[in-house]
Amino acid sequence: MTAIDAALAAEELKLNTEIGVANWITVDQAMIDQFATTTQDEQWIHIDPDRAATETPFGGAIAHGFLTLSLASRFAYDCFEAHDGQVMGINYGFNKLRFLSPVLAGSKVRGRFELKSVRKRSETELLREHQLTIEIEGKETPALIAEWLGLSIFEA
Repeated sequence: MTAIDAALAAEELKLNTEIGVANWITVDQAMIDQFATTTQDEQWIHIDPDRAATETPFGGAIAHGFLTLSLASRFAYDCFEAHDGQVMGINYGFNKLRFLSPVLAGSKVRGRFELKSVRKRSETELLREHQLTIEIEGKETPALIAEWLGLSIFEA
């Protein structure tokens, strides 16, 4: 059995199950400010905590939705293991993404992954779809839910 076929068989056993829960990460104002500078999205609801506290329903500055989403890569490192023969993993995109709740500066977030589908795309590529839920510590509604696609690349 090839490495990719062994990986496919192992992944199929995990379908519709939780793959992992990442460690908590604090999204502080410094992280938000750095993201705003990097992306040139310096809207005041992100970078002016005093104004955001008085002029928004959020009670303070909030993280960019794309900042919260970008942490998915960090969360994946906490939850996914490479298969034998796998040489890399590649972000392949999203089928669906919804931002459900704002992340206030100082909040802790973590990712939770459930494997929804897996298929062999080629002799060297395994395509997986995970439901990613990014939770906010102490909140019932998550920050976001996404259908995230990833390619696992195997040696030829």
